[in-house]
Amino acid sequence: MPRYLFVLFSTMLICGGLVVLSLTFLNISTPFSVESQSKMQVETRLTPEGMSRGEYVAKMSDCLACHTGSPNLPYAGGLPISLPNGMTYSTNITPDKETGIGHYSLADFKRVLRAGIRRDGRYLYPAMPYTEYTKLSDADIEALYHYFMTSVPPIHQINHENDLPITMMRWTLAVWNGLFHTQGAYQIDSSQTQEWNRGAYLVQGPAHCGSCHTPRGWALQTIANNEREKGFLAGANFAGWHGFNITNDLNYGLGNWRHEQIVEYLKTGSVAGKAQAAGPMGKVIEYSLRYLTAADLNAIAVYLRDVPAVSGTGKSRFEQGNAIPQDIELRGVPIAEAKQTMPGKFLYMENCSACHDVDGSGSPDGYYPSLYHNSVVGSDNPSNLIQVILKGVHRNNNQGEILMPAFSTHLSDEQVSILVNFLTRTYGQGDGKITSKEVKVLRPFD
Repeated sequence: MPRYLFVLFSTMLICGGLVVLSLTFLNISTPFSVESQSKMQVETRLTPEGMSRGEYVAKMSDCLACHTGSPNLPYAGGLPISLPNGMTYSTNITPDKETGIGHYSLADFKRVLRAGIRRDGRYLYPAMPYTEYTKLSDADIEALYHYFMTSVPPIHQINHENDLPITMMRWTLAVWNGLFHTQGAYQIDSSQTQEWNRGAYLVQGPAHCGSCHTPRGWALQTIANNEREKGFLAGANFAGWHGFNITNDLNYGLGNWRHEQIVEYLKTGSVAGKAQAAGPMGKVIEYSLRYLTAADLNAIAVYLRDVPAVSGTGKSRFEQGNAIPQDIELRGVPIAEAKQTMPGKFLYMENCSACHDVDGSGSPDGYYPSLYHNSVVGSDNPSNLIQVILKGVHRNNNQGEILMPAFSTHLSDEQVSILVNFLTRTYGQGDGKITSKEVKVLRPFD
């Protein structure tokens, strides 16, 4: 057994022993209760026309994105989810009685979302964000349950076995929950407005923004779960991507965004001169946020503007670069020579300029974004830029389909590193130093 696995396994055993001793001698029970104070909960009442409350809660919670491995098998599971130490697969949550949740009672269903425990008593891996779904109100959980049981067609599809190391045995999750999981529905803050509370409920609970945007600790737990805890939504790396800082910081978060820009981004995934959604965030826009009501999108924006600022280091990711033409120096230079002497410019002109223009300004209508004043290119974390080049962009919003081709089969690791460094130095932070090895590490993530 590799040393790091031995150390991790030993740590989990020690922690497990300590927790068991604590529970035994101090008479403290693990958080298995699924009861909450209904009178202080937020309920979903307003839904889009033609959409049931349960379906809307499913959209709010982004259930389809993770529980659909094949487009023609909605909610039947099978989607691989990369973890730092292995691979897990989403499960079938259709009402099929053999392979899905057809035998689940409302109490069973609620225990999954509140406590992370299945009907058979086995613990869920927190890749399923029950740590956030626990904040769903009782009424919303009930509506969601009835939607799955009465409106989602049952699909018979056997669940895929997880590919995880021995240290990730499910019993260890009892220890993990005891240490890190606080159970219970979101409780209304009476000192705040109804709109603020609605936004807090959505961000902390069903939309589970903290899963990707809050840093994680030594046991992969989020270090904060609400605006009162330090580090909430301060940015985090997850599955090969970087979830940016979305606190109210002026330079590194959303502090210099107007309210209307936050709403526009949540609805479409694009704000000119600010950011464009791709990867996991693109899926969140496509499967979840674009369906939210205007009132809910505004509530989220109100809450995000009130999350305490967390500052970063280095330059702001929003204000880097200017329009710089790349074609002039290449004119008249033989192709072989250009590849050798100006590899970054050559790769840019060959692969990027047709859409992003020769000077990086993008298309006039903003469909193809500018590469300067672009949060991905301007970031000091190159993960998203690498991933966008490798995987491309494909998301649907209410105005249509947004596409950028993937270059993973067209460009080598070395070429991607050259292109990323060129873009960063020309239109971003100015200090691109990515190696081909770093690109290779990110290739397997989807």
